[in-house]
Amino acid sequence: MDAKQLIDAITPEAYERLLFAVETGKWPEGTPLTLEQRDSCMQAVMLYQSKHNKDAQHMTVAQGGEISFKSKAELKKQFNSAEEDIVRVNPNH
Repeated sequence: MDAKQLIDAITPEAYERLLFAVETGKWPEGTPLTLEQRDSCMQAVMLYQSKHNKDAQHMTVAQGGEISFKSKAELKKQFNSAEEDIVRVNPNH
């Protein structure tokens, strides 16, 4: 299977499982990844992101295969705008 076939075969659900595995070192069921599985999953995640990642986060592979780095200021701005959507139960906090 070549890289294009692999990317096309990955569903969004499979991508989420692979991403979880790469981030935690375990499958969602809790089974640890071997080093070979981790490396393969990381490659698959990067390939998937290179095609589908339109809103790249800090240090990810953006659509088109470009590595995307966001500055600290950009991340703060992003998090501050997301914080506005949070509904506070206790207004004193």
